[in-house]
Amino acid sequence: MTSTNTSVPRSADPAGRAHEHAPRMPFAERVPEFYRAMIRLETAAAKDVDPVLYHLIKIRASQINHCAFCVDMHSKDALAEGESVERIVQLSAWEESRQFYTERELAALALTEAVTVLTDGFVPDEVYAHAAAHFDETELARVIAGIIAINAWNRIGVTTRMTPGHYTPPAS
Repeated sequence: MTSTNTSVPRSADPAGRAHEHAPRMPFAERVPEFYRAMIRLETAAAKDVDPVLYHLIKIRASQINHCAFCVDMHSKDALAEGESVERIVQLSAWEESRQFYTERELAALALTEAVTVLTDGFVPDEVYAHAAAHFDETELARVIAGIIAINAWNRIGVTTRMTPGHYTPPAS
């Protein structure tokens, strides 16, 4: 029996990291009117939503959707605006790390997961009711709008394979 080397060649990166993939297409250049509409959607969704909460929603939905570009971008934005590394790191295990978040944030995170995953085809009544107990109707509508907006962005990011690691937050 002969042995075949099936190891993947190492990249030229001095740290031995894997080769960075290229984006599939310059989406914004191909459909600029759609992209501009997405920016308007994002602007409308973010209106009057607590920025700290909105960062948590965007990071968590992006984690669930495996959108590395959005995880990178929104984590950097949150850090630039004063969010703690600890709360960002714990987001992937927020249910076990409840002590890092307010009850309001926990309700929004549960709603974010329910709206993002939709495995059963609906948002469970108990998740919606819990969120409704922490937000008035307008606030809740804005949180839902934010969840929908980041999910749309995530679909663009993962489909066009936007590359993480190059985003720099705007100067304050």
